[in-house]
Amino acid sequence: MKYETVIGIEVHAELNTQSKIFCGCPNAFGAVPNTHICPICSGQPGALPKLNEAVVECAVRLGLALSCKIAKKCNFDRKNYFYPDLPKAYQISQLYFPICTDGFLEIQTTNTPKRIGIREIHIEEDAGKLKLASLGRATQADLNRAGVPLLEIVTQPDFESGEEVIAFIERLREIMLYLDICDCKMQEGSLRADINLSLKQKDGELGTRTETKNLNSLKAVLRAVQYETARQAEILAKGGMVTQQTRRWDDEKAVSHPMRSKENAQDYRYFPEPDLPPLYISDGQIKKLSKSLPEFAHHKRRRFTQELGISPSAAEIICKSKNIAELFEAVAEGSGNSVEAANLITGDILRLIGEKGLDPEKICLDAAKLTSLIDMVTSGKINRGVYKEAVEAVFLHDADPTAYITQKGLFAVCDDALIRAAVTEAISKNPQAAADYTAGKEKAFACLMGQAMKHLSGKADPAAVRKMLVEVLKENV
Repeated sequence: MKYETVIGIEVHAELNTQSKIFCGCPNAFGAVPNTHICPICSGQPGALPKLNEAVVECAVRLGLALSCKIAKKCNFDRKNYFYPDLPKAYQISQLYFPICTDGFLEIQTTNTPKRIGIREIHIEEDAGKLKLASLGRATQADLNRAGVPLLEIVTQPDFESGEEVIAFIERLREIMLYLDICDCKMQEGSLRADINLSLKQKDGELGTRTETKNLNSLKAVLRAVQYETARQAEILAKGGMVTQQTRRWDDEKAVSHPMRSKENAQDYRYFPEPDLPPLYISDGQIKKLSKSLPEFAHHKRRRFTQELGISPSAAEIICKSKNIAELFEAVAEGSGNSVEAANLITGDILRLIGEKGLDPEKICLDAAKLTSLIDMVTSGKINRGVYKEAVEAVFLHDADPTAYITQKGLFAVCDDALIRAAVTEAISKNPQAAADYTAGKEKAFACLMGQAMKHLSGKADPAAVRKMLVEVLKENV
């Protein structure tokens, strides 16, 4: 029997505010365990929370970017559950009155764009983290993450495949990076996804859903969707019933395991948070935050292709990072050659970033130095080999391009007399290659070209050498 897959997701994004959501403790990844804690985030009796205003601004800006309705008044609620890394035994969240509702995000499917509904975005605090101690003899709790501000983005069940889910997360990630509200490093847990999935017969009612928790890579998301789809299909094919439950993903084995029966809201005993007053957001605040929104990646891609004339594939690659897109724009404007700038960024620059394992958002390159290199190579002052070498020197050592090329003696040989002499010598030392070319064997030309460039120590413009070689060969016929 054929089934349709119905998927909704919940994305948890840790905000990159300087301090936590309800206290002044630093919000930083990778610190020594239990050094960024205080009575508030460690759940000490009598400690009262105070809302971080920057968290609210992040939530509103993301809501506006996703075309959500922004609540003029919203409340916080207590979500009660016990877990060893949640010392208060409850989490402050928003159930009844979330800050953002009824938005959407458009993704590109195989053939057409598709709109994914955003049910809500709500603010909440993160829990701590459990770590297995050495030799596996104990589990330790690190509360540095407790109280880190989270936005939970909850979609409508509008996905039909894992590929659509991936497209959504990638697009959402772009938006949050351009807003500079989350570093979106899934490997560090600052962006995590929960997958709610069920199967239904065509035109039938929704089936029983399961939730696969805390997926921290796009690969894991895709594999988890594929696994759960197959698992439920097998159960239904055998006449069984899918159990509503929360499942844990094992990425090494590419399988999921049941954690607990799927909870409903009543299981968490939600009630209004008594220690925080209602949150009011004025029209003036919303208008101000709306004006702070940047030009997003999908807008840049369109502008780069339509106005700057680069290819859609190059624009797609460049705009994945806000920092890289800004670097490209500066180099394109400075050089007046957007296509050459795009080739530089998508070629050597991104290659070097990948080889060095760097974060594209953190690199800092002097656009003026890259611009001067483009001017040199397009004017024939240096050849492509020197250009590539100099780009690496700028990237790795912030070298001054002109000084570097001068010190190395790498400026191109532009003297026609020197080029003619090198070409003549190449022909005289390789008479058979010259004869073969004259007889119509085009491959022999490459041999002569290589020898001429060798005589010039690779410093000449290949186009100039090629032109001269053709002229001299014709003279010798």
